[in-house]
Amino acid sequence: MFCVAPPELETKMNITKGGLVLFSANSNSSCMELSKKIAERLGVEMGKVQVYQEPNRETRVQIQESVRGKDVFIIQTVSNKQCKMRKRGSIVSKLLASMMCKAGLTHLITMDLHQKEIQGFFNIPVDNLRASPFLLQYIQEEIPDYRNAVIVAKSPASAKRAQSFAERLRLGIAVIHGEAQDAESDLVDGRHSPPMVKSVAAIHPSLEIPMLIPKEKPPITVVGDVGGRIAIIVDDIIDDVDTFLAAAETLKERGAYKIFVMATHGLLSSDAPRLIEESAIDEVVVTNTIPHEIQKLQCPKIKTVDISMILSEAIRRIHNGESMSYLFRNIGLDD
Repeated sequence: MFCVAPPELETKMNITKGGLVLFSANSNSSCMELSKKIAERLGVEMGKVQVYQEPNRETRVQIQESVRGKDVFIIQTVSNKQCKMRKRGSIVSKLLASMMCKAGLTHLITMDLHQKEIQGFFNIPVDNLRASPFLLQYIQEEIPDYRNAVIVAKSPASAKRAQSFAERLRLGIAVIHGEAQDAESDLVDGRHSPPMVKSVAAIHPSLEIPMLIPKEKPPITVVGDVGGRIAIIVDDIIDDVDTFLAAAETLKERGAYKIFVMATHGLLSSDAPRLIEESAIDEVVVTNTIPHEIQKLQCPKIKTVDISMILSEAIRRIHNGESMSYLFRNIGLDD
């Protein structure tokens, strides 16, 4: 039920018409490893390219083979970029989308965009693939007693994703409410200093600006039963692990005897590996979209799921002019 590709995929991978070139960006070694896995599944050699930095840190790129008239695919894991509006700031992803399209990009394949609306920033076709089938398969195959599990949303914002996982696995759902709020505060942008009533009246005698009640963090509550169950927290990104650690502690207090965290992108910044190793979390499962080999050496609890199969199949279908709809079969917006 959760297979992304048809059974004959392994043989079809090598049946690609000529003219496909696959390049790997050199942002990190893991990006190159992912590119090699994709190339191996496609049955092609990696494109020859030299990327290096001059002494003045200027980046030079030299393509060392002909790409005229060919379909060129570039594999790259991007760095952290702002993808939604923070207070009155800009959305950096829109600028990046415009730059990429101006540079000549004609098709974009992504994996679990943090904000799916980003697809609208591009004026080219965008295929936002999902890692959920692979994570669901991991739960079924690697957690023997997963039938005694409950899918957990660590905040109401991730409840839809948790519900999607729970429905596919035929499991219950729990939602944690009252987690630590975002580090950003209204104090940083001046909203705590509204105009004085006197100055407002000077504009117009009848003008009154309604004042909102300041936010207060509610007490932590868990909606749903986790006592004596395996708790599986699902999200799209795990970076700063403070909220995950707080959620794990809450679930442990409510009687959960095992706690897993499942996410597509494992950024695991700063001292996240150490904090995870010392926490109540039993296992963190992420995909290889983001490099985290160093973090795995620091924390054996971190496990990796390979998603090169779906990326290689997407490339093959685009190159051969085939439909992409199969890769999105039974995939919902909330996955």
